Amino acid sequence: MSRSNQALHPLDPLSIEEIATASGLLREHAAGQPLKFNCVTLREPTRTEYNAWKANQAVRPDRRAYAIVLKGGSAEVATAVVNISKRKVEEWKDTDDVAPTLTLDDLDHLEINARKDPRVIEACREVGITDMSKIYVDAWAIGFDHRWGFERRLQQGLVYYRNSASDNQYAHPLDFSLVADTETAEILSVDIRRVNGERTKVPLIEHNYLPEYIGANYAVDVLRPIDITQPNGVSFQVRGNVLSWAGYEMHIGFNYREGIVLSDVSMYDHYQKRQRKLFNRISVAEMVVPYGNPDPPHHKKHAFDVGEYGTGLMSNSLELGCDCKGAIHYMDGIVATAKGEAAVIKNAICIHEEDNGILYKHTDFRDGNVISARDRRLIISQIITAANYDYAFYHIFTLDGTYKMEMKLTGMLNTYGLHPSEQAAPFGVEVAPGITAHNHQHIFSLRIDPAIDGPNNSVVQNDALASKEPVGSPENYYGNGFSCQKTPLKTPAEAAVDYNHDTSRTWDIINPNILNPSTKKPIGYKILNNNCPKLLASPDSVVSQRAAFARKALWVVPYQDYELYPAGEFVCQSTGQEGHQHNPTIVDWVARGGSIENKDIVCYMQFGLTHFARTEDFPIMPAEPVSITLRASSFFEKNPALWVPASSLNKDNTSRIAFTQSDSACCQREKQSNHPMPRL
Repeated sequence: MSRSNQALHPLDPLSIEEIATASGLLREHAAGQPLKFNCVTLREPTRTEYNAWKANQAVRPDRRAYAIVLKGGSAEVATAVVNISKRKVEEWKDTDDVAPTLTLDDLDHLEINARKDPRVIEACREVGITDMSKIYVDAWAIGFDHRWGFERRLQQGLVYYRNSASDNQYAHPLDFSLVADTETAEILSVDIRRVNGERTKVPLIEHNYLPEYIGANYAVDVLRPIDITQPNGVSFQVRGNVLSWAGYEMHIGFNYREGIVLSDVSMYDHYQKRQRKLFNRISVAEMVVPYGNPDPPHHKKHAFDVGEYGTGLMSNSLELGCDCKGAIHYMDGIVATAKGEAAVIKNAICIHEEDNGILYKHTDFRDGNVISARDRRLIISQIITAANYDYAFYHIFTLDGTYKMEMKLTGMLNTYGLHPSEQAAPFGVEVAPGITAHNHQHIFSLRIDPAIDGPNNSVVQNDALASKEPVGSPENYYGNGFSCQKTPLKTPAEAAVDYNHDTSRTWDIINPNILNPSTKKPIGYKILNNNCPKLLASPDSVVSQRAAFARKALWVVPYQDYELYPAGEFVCQSTGQEGHQHNPTIVDWVARGGSIENKDIVCYMQFGLTHFARTEDFPIMPAEPVSITLRASSFFEKNPALWVPASSLNKDNTSRIAFTQSDSACCQREKQSNHPMPRL
């Protein structure tokens, strides 16, 4: 049983019982009309409600659910807000010209139906495939297809062949794709790509990676096992969904769309002897993977894995020894099914700490005194599988007050067959004979709702510039002068900016109301983001219109309750139309204007990579990391980690995570460790 509503933190995800209650109230409200539930998730309290609760926990906001539903097996969409505490539906809005997230329930029929469709059977027969049980289909969102509007809820299918049940299908791509109606399960079109009027034969050479195929080649005696142990227990404490570690405090949430949500993040200041607020809310609010081959059907490949499928819905159940290593605390994820029932994703979130190398060190060459302290990092992580790709999300905190969002990309390249007359270049790489992987990008949008030691913040742009004064002048006699040019960003339009490698551009989120006593500058946190590729699709392209958030490295807008998703709430089949009544995007928020100086603001920071595939990425891709970092800048009076004992004084206690040899097997279930420790 879950805790009672009175015991729940206002930001705790909906419980199993609350999802059932909300779904039941919505069915009653629909008066017998059949409903398909796209989502039933927590409706977070407004900023005002939450702050009132923080000031006086007797003032508890009502528990509410937000739901998106489809009516009667149609593509008609409604949104609703259910007051669970008062057991009533407070809002119900019919929503036109939108298509909600494609859930796992929506995507599970395409492969089954494709195997029975006469057009698909004929398309396969033409390239010599007659056993339809060997045909596999990855169901994707379609982007926007001009052949149909919003009267149909669409998905596309990318077709592959497997020679055996566990064969690697991405080694055998077929040269056609499907379009299907999500609600009726009807296959609307079989789109075959012909080259000079000819079909492309499916490449049949196997490229497998599972142990049953390559296990005989494993070098089992080369790497000795490593176990990570913490004999005195972990240094963090979890009470419900509230985590404390090394002076940090935060609430850990989870929802169907963003997955992990970190809220109310603060850090203890050992100099001021108080807890200081850093961020109201952190999440990966959107991402886009635009492919760079303009030939059909590849022009429709631009996956928005957060908005189109839901990061939470695609979460893996994590395994100790494989996905996480050490003393682990797991948290489950709870999401709703199409029937409005709760589904539990076991171990969706992993919390653990790791040694992080040197925190600080200095050797005095005069007297030989050496001071050194070890850093460690707290990691809150989840891993999702989005068809061919797998993404690992790591929210990382270190002892000096740094926050890093790191993504690791692994899994499978999206592949396609090459006709003998074709070359993979210029839009792809032939990663194996007859198999191309197209150029593509991965651009993530990190949403940071800052509260740098107070509710009102500003953003300043920093550019390193050489002095303009000539060599020999009194101001720059030797010509080596350079300085930091600081540009306050005053409006959302001014704050829609690109990264500039030439000036080592960074941005400071500052509290202009508090000055650091030494620097005499406003306290702040610096955004370090040099993993920031430019969106390469033409500005007039469909993907550039739909993924407007990816056009800039940074956007800053005034805070508004329930304004979360930079590509819009309804991403599937969106066109990026500006001024859409039911689906405003970051472009609309910027056009709204207003001041972002000394205000309650929200930052959207884009980071990622441009991926030109390598042969080394096939048949399975080694994990490739990409990250963005926020570091204290004039926030503390001095190094905030001087409380950490020097390693020479603490070899057997707090600063050490022991590494020992063990014969523990990968993925073997071990007992979870969650030893309570007092907050430092």
